[in-house]
Amino acid sequence: MGEHVPLSLVDICNEAGEVAEPAWLARAEKVHRQLRPALPADYTAKMRRVFAGGARMTLATRGDAVCGLAVWRWHENTFDGIKFYIDDLVTDAALRSQGVGKSLVARLAMEAHQHGADALVLDSGTQRQQAHRFYFREGFVITSFNFKKQFV
Repeated sequence: MGEHVPLSLVDICNEAGEVAEPAWLARAEKVHRQLRPALPADYTAKMRRVFAGGARMTLATRGDAVCGLAVWRWHENTFDGIKFYIDDLVTDAALRSQGVGKSLVARLAMEAHQHGADALVLDSGTQRQQAHRFYFREGFVITSFNFKKQFV
């Protein structure tokens, strides 16, 4: 995959949250599993449920290859007003530091602005130090702690 081929950004869902690009969704699975290896075997069914719940997916592609992806959503809450939340942001491990993540973040910032949000928000596991360096370079800051109570 030559770096001279520009990235294209592909939205997987239509406005209603239905999968409009099933072939691209199938190609996205390999890259998505680099971040989320525990996704169920029926990836398409899982993603259709996630999209039905309001999420959307944008891919960064070169030719017919998926270079990275973002799963995102927006909603309104009492603290942030309109909150634009990134569920997942991943670049293929072989293509990191080539502008894929930066392109996705730029696209998400444009989407956030169009939906009336004034920020991008995401959570990132404490073990993901390389991702954190990327987020800091892209202007993200740590604004709060995320707490979780696991039900056994």
